[in-house]
Amino acid sequence: MNWSEEVQKDLSQVNVAALGKVGVLLGGKSGERDISLMSGKGVLDALISKGVNAHAFDPGQQAITELAAQKFDRVFIALHGRYGEDGTMQGLLEQMNLPYTGSGVLASALAIDKQATKRLWSSFDLATPRFAMLNAKSDWQKIIQDLGLPIIVKPAREGSSLGLSKVMKAEDLPAAYALAAKLDRDVMAEQCIIGEELTCPIVGDGENARALPVIRIVAPDSNYDYHNKYFSDDTKYLCPTGLDLALETKVQELALSAYRALGCKGWGRADVMIDQKTNQPYLLEMNTAPGMTGHSLVPMAAKAAGVEYADLVLWLLSKAGIHS
Repeated sequence: MNWSEEVQKDLSQVNVAALGKVGVLLGGKSGERDISLMSGKGVLDALISKGVNAHAFDPGQQAITELAAQKFDRVFIALHGRYGEDGTMQGLLEQMNLPYTGSGVLASALAIDKQATKRLWSSFDLATPRFAMLNAKSDWQKIIQDLGLPIIVKPAREGSSLGLSKVMKAEDLPAAYALAAKLDRDVMAEQCIIGEELTCPIVGDGENARALPVIRIVAPDSNYDYHNKYFSDDTKYLCPTGLDLALETKVQELALSAYRALGCKGWGRADVMIDQKTNQPYLLEMNTAPGMTGHSLVPMAAKAAGVEYADLVLWLLSKAGIHS
């Protein structure tokens, strides 16, 4: 049975009324608040279209004590970044015994931290670019010597390319560090892999997890920054990718291994670069609460696999649970 058939079988057994009162957590307090509001609106509209008793809840504007007062029966987490995708909200929901979508506390906390993620992946021999952690006293020349140019510099716990720089010249490295340090006390310098940029959504749990179709991202000037991710019509998303099938399969296997290594549940999305010289795929990061906007990639891959947006959202909600 393929995933589309599995989804339809699962949804045929879902009693929408039995889902109860559903909270869609959106907005929040992270730097990705605006994107989360867009994701949350899409999720909320989809659930309502399916007859779900769904309501928006914004922990960035509503006291967290109000969450208990709402007496939700389960929640869909459409929060991105800190205080929503990093294990903190998951921990609160565990304490409240309130079922939620996506990964649990530990997997969420690991995946949001790029340094922890890389160390874990490396322990499983999963390919990821070389990196070094930076501080104000870093030996910039040694960093360049170890990683080469260009270098990617980014906050260790931000998403959506916030605070990210592609450093082409040695003299620009300190400024790139300073920019990232405004958003996070921990800043990472990463080997820049030149080649195709791909993303691979994953759904399910453990050995039953499945990789969805791979998407190739073609951004203007190969710059997939915040603007080009969410607000540009010039960024192209290719699904099917047009790449060699064996390479796509290798990317899917790598993404699945990365998802399982972190202990992710429900859904996630692995970002991958292909080295143009060796055709080797390298893991960049794992998103445990991927975007659900009109530009978002998980819904695109799901549609390519035969599952429409509203069905995807309802299916994910039906899998909500407690992970402790």
